[in-house]
Amino acid sequence: MAELLFFCGTMDSGKSTLALQMEHNHRARGRKGVLFSSHDRAGESMISSRLGLRTRAVEVHPDTDFWSEVTGRLTQGGRVDYLICDEAQFYTAGQIDQLARIADDMDIDVFAFGITSDFKTRLFPGSQRLVELADRIQVLQVEALCWCGKRATHNARIVDGTMVVEGDQMVVGDVEAAADPDTAVEMPRSAGAAEPVTEYETLCRRHHMRRQTSRASNALVGNELPLPFEPAPETEPATL
Repeated sequence: MAELLFFCGTMDSGKSTLALQMEHNHRARGRKGVLFSSHDRAGESMISSRLGLRTRAVEVHPDTDFWSEVTGRLTQGGRVDYLICDEAQFYTAGQIDQLARIADDMDIDVFAFGITSDFKTRLFPGSQRLVELADRIQVLQVEALCWCGKRATHNARIVDGTMVVEGDQMVVGDVEAAADPDTAVEMPRSAGAAEPVTEYETLCRRHHMRRQTSRASNALVGNELPLPFEPAPETEPATL
């Protein structure tokens, strides 16, 4: 029987890389599938990995009907064995219901990939519905790391160099510049640009709660990451 699978993790945990690898593996075995994505970093109608891999995909909009997309291909004589659904956190709850129906009623495997929570640590609607409906949920084993070296579990939004916890749930930004202390500098805006520079960084829970990004830590300690403890000061031996 077909399944609805949800592969989840933070930014930088290799979700899109796995999606592209899975597409390659299934296609190499003679299976035919349809790829979907939404708001990919490489632009519309793309699935791209930070490793440089990319392929064309169907862009998912709020009014996209997965059931109609698949039935239209089938009635035209096409073959659909599976769906690859990247950036599934941006899908609506109703669209996730459609994907579950496709798996159950059409016997088509659905592989969804996405981030579970936003920069406010709240579940995305699409991810929440996937958690509720998926046959299996797999947390990606490639761990993103916080600047302190611990496993990163939260996504932080950085606007013009400052971490924020308010704003629209969906704003596209770059995760690489903010995560690299050597390149974490104020990004210049083009002439006449009014939009602030938005970046993202993955943090452990501790530093997300403290709103302490790699850039903020470097500013505090002179470009050296702080130790989890302060060494005891050396003292002179007591003299009588």
